[in-house]
Amino acid sequence: MSDTNRTFAEVSALSEGERFNAFGLVTSVRMLRDRNDNPYWNVELSDKTGTITAKIWGNCQWYDKRSDPAKVITSPAESPDIINLKGKTLGVLGQVGSYNGKTQYTFNKAYILNQTDERYKATALIQSSDVPIEELSRQFSELINGCSGPAGDFLRFVFDPQGPYWDMFLVYPAAVAHHHAYVHGLLEHTLGVARLAKSMAESYAGSALRPDVNVVTAGACLHDLGKLDSYLLSPGPEMTLEGTVIDHVARGYAKFCRLAEEFGLQEPLKTHLGHILLSHHGQKEFGSPVLPATPEALIVAAADNLDFLLACWSQATGALDGGTDPGQAISAWDFSAQRRFWKWRPDDPAGSEPCHTNLK
Repeated sequence: MSDTNRTFAEVSALSEGERFNAFGLVTSVRMLRDRNDNPYWNVELSDKTGTITAKIWGNCQWYDKRSDPAKVITSPAESPDIINLKGKTLGVLGQVGSYNGKTQYTFNKAYILNQTDERYKATALIQSSDVPIEELSRQFSELINGCSGPAGDFLRFVFDPQGPYWDMFLVYPAAVAHHHAYVHGLLEHTLGVARLAKSMAESYAGSALRPDVNVVTAGACLHDLGKLDSYLLSPGPEMTLEGTVIDHVARGYAKFCRLAEEFGLQEPLKTHLGHILLSHHGQKEFGSPVLPATPEALIVAAADNLDFLLACWSQATGALDGGTDPGQAISAWDFSAQRRFWKWRPDDPAGSEPCHTNLK
């Protein structure tokens, strides 16, 4: 085993039995007890490349390296530093294993690291979009400013930079784990869906379907409005109580109705945009209470699903070399997408961007 610290993207590509050194921000921690009443922990660690969830069993050796020399933590279950581990930076010696056919990571040694060190600051470890926020913001503003008619006016009302939602929209994640689960993720995902949907609608402009490009653009930009109530950063992506028990689809529709009333949005546009928000998951079993019933709603649902799958592909194959060797080209099973992914060609040495972030 190398003493070099690995990123979590690199850790996710390791094989069973391999050991690793790594460090990351503790974004979730829960202490439990086994059948013999010994403590153990489920811990989620994040860095700029991704997140892993691991077990820390009772025989793990704990250290506090915020002082020199490092202090041994002899009773971690009673230690205030371990009880309040969330938000701290943890260095680990870990190993890849499996349980019930699924990959399982365990940490045998754990070190609380000093966050005054630039490498270990929370801001250095929270994953964010690969696309600069200035570029994401500029492109989104161009998109909504190019949307005309009442739909465009309503978009500019909702996403007013001086309004109550813009700052949150710029920062929030689009999910906790499935896709775009990082800082600026909601903006990146929304922009990706809106660009895809607008392009699809424009490709049907001369057909009998006649999808309304402005309605498609507005529906795509608004489709995840409820995530502003359903997620937060503390310090990593988390679900709120409302997000857990009500979900972002219902919360988004409720927020949309209030904003539409405040703006004075007229029928049938009000009902149509509301329908797009409610149906954007495409299937009832995926969380939509109704199925897409208009060309515009079908387009937004298709764009949302495509952007989700491309994000899953990028995340699942990021650490793979690519090619025809299954060990270097086929991802682990992706439970969100319910498939394995194939990275059929190596990365462009010139540095091409992943397809779901190639927004220029």
